[in-house]
Amino acid sequence: MAFDLDDLIAALALHEVEPGVVEGDNLDIGYHRVFGGQILAQALTAVAEAMPDKTIKSLHVLFPREGDTAAPMRYAVTKLQEGRTFGTTQVIAQQGGKVISTALASVHATEDGLHRSDGPPPTDPPSSAALVDLGMVPWETRLVGGVDLADRSAGPPNLQWWMRTPPIGDALHLHQALLAHATDLTVIGTALRPFDGLSQADSTVTLHTAVTSHTLWFHQPFRVDQWLLVAQHSPVVARGRAFGRGDVFAGDELVASFAQESMIRQVPVTA
Repeated sequence: MAFDLDDLIAALALHEVEPGVVEGDNLDIGYHRVFGGQILAQALTAVAEAMPDKTIKSLHVLFPREGDTAAPMRYAVTKLQEGRTFGTTQVIAQQGGKVISTALASVHATEDGLHRSDGPPPTDPPSSAALVDLGMVPWETRLVGGVDLADRSAGPPNLQWWMRTPPIGDALHLHQALLAHATDLTVIGTALRPFDGLSQADSTVTLHTAVTSHTLWFHQPFRVDQWLLVAQHSPVVARGRAFGRGDVFAGDELVASFAQESMIRQVPVTA
C-alpha cells in the first residue's frame, strides 16, 4: 500500500473548481484504477459539505466506468430536494467528461424517536482477532477466526473483522467517509470464499472483478477511532455477478449497514 491515513484524509479535502463542482486528488494505490472506496468517501464528503445542516443517512452509488489515478476526480453536486427534515443530493464523478460514478445521497435532520437495535453476532473480541494488513485500509484491522482472504481453500461466505483508526476528531461525516472507504474492500473476497481454488488474490490474474454498485445506510452516530465490528455475508454469486452485505456494530448497537454488487468473471484460459 502506497498511502496512509493522512493521505486518505488529505484526499477528502475537496476544493471547488466552479460553482457546484468540487475536485479531489486520487490515492496512490500502485495501480492505474481508482479505488472505489476513495470515490465513496469523496462523494460522501461532497454531500456533507453541500448540506451541512443535516447528516447523511444513506448513499447509493453506481460505478459504470473505472477511474484513472492519473487524473483528479471531479464531482458535480446537485441538490435535488431539501426540506425541513430530509433532503436528496446527486453527485456525479467525472474524468475527462466521462462519468465514473453516480451517487444519490439522502440526508436527515437530527431527531429523536423510538429506539432499539439488534446486537452484534457472537464473536471474538479485538484482542483475540488476528492483526492483518488489508492493504487499502490504512489503520488497524483484525480478522476474526484466522480467516485469510487470499486462501484458496473453500470456506463459508462470511467474514467478521474489527477496525479502529487513530484519533481523528469529532466531525461525523469524516467518520462516515472513512467507514465508507473501508466497506468497499472485502465483499468480493467474502463472496469468493466458497469456491475451492479461488480467492480475492486471483483478481486481475485469473479473475476480472469490479464493483458495480455500493450502498451504505448510517443508522446512528459512531466513531471509527473506537472499535467497530464489521460482519459480512455473501448470499449469492450468479451470472457473472456477486452480491454481499454487511452490518457494522459499535458495542451493542447496530450503527451502519452496507450492500454491494460486483462483477466477477473468470479469465478465459488460452493455449
